[in-house]
Amino acid sequence: MEFRHYSVMLNECIDGLNIKPSGTYFDGTLGGGGHSEEILKKLDSGFLFATDLDDDALSSTGKRLEKYKNFKAVKSNFKNFLKVCEDLGVDKIDGAILDLGVSSYQLDNRERGFSYMADEVLLDMRMDRSGGVSAYDIVNGYDEKRLRFIISTYGEEKFAQNIAKNIVLEREKALIKTTGELVKIIDKSIPYKFKRDGHPAKKTFQAIRIEVNGELDGLDTVIKDIVGKLKVSGRLAIITFHSLEDRVVKSVFKELSSGCNCDKRYPCVCGKKEIVKEITKKPITASDDELTKNSRSRSAKLRIVEKL
Repeated sequence: MEFRHYSVMLNECIDGLNIKPSGTYFDGTLGGGGHSEEILKKLDSGFLFATDLDDDALSSTGKRLEKYKNFKAVKSNFKNFLKVCEDLGVDKIDGAILDLGVSSYQLDNRERGFSYMADEVLLDMRMDRSGGVSAYDIVNGYDEKRLRFIISTYGEEKFAQNIAKNIVLEREKALIKTTGELVKIIDKSIPYKFKRDGHPAKKTFQAIRIEVNGELDGLDTVIKDIVGKLKVSGRLAIITFHSLEDRVVKSVFKELSSGCNCDKRYPCVCGKKEIVKEITKKPITASDDELTKNSRSRSAKLRIVEKL
């Protein structure tokens, strides 16, 4: 199965990066390579390097983009950005993009265990299948209190307590092995009248996936790392798909774009200066035309900053 992914707000991202043909760029979430390929098309003497944890993405997309001699893909978490730069001898960059969503390939390839629409599929949800904790380990290993915390915090699920309790009760009878088994437990944990707004398992699956892949861990730090490597006028574009990610991005961008916060009646003593300016005062969202082609774009928000 070829690694294919619909690149959300592709034109908006490429336009927002304001690409220089001789520039150096970073794609922290290679995936199907849609954003990377469009960046490469605009480069002549420039260079693009990308990271991903998914072996399928690196193999399929890497092979498709190998015709570009000014491209390098690395198996790594984008949060290791500084180490990747060091290994490649990259000092400064002209721009970077992070698409924080799960790829269409990962959702549609049901054996990966990301989708609540699957049935007899083993619980996995790992971006990097070569190691680490899987969804199976979390569902069958976390105690009720910890399960309730991640489902409530990362899924913003109001029935987290019911779901966690029922997971523990069911796994005492037999280990929960498949996505279908987990969906049934979640479904019976939520009152019928609250099942009208989307699939009842959506929030819990999101929560477990975030926990499996540590998606929020260090996100604020890597944003600052990338901004620190940007040249003057360099840009960082980030696409988020749920409120938790967007909250982090919005907060860091606001912090970096804010100057002196001292009492204006007195001379500044903090010395804080704006590091970036926000190109998008409000996040860009998918157009109606894009939504007709890809409904998964509905929750996407694009924010862009420029280095001062």
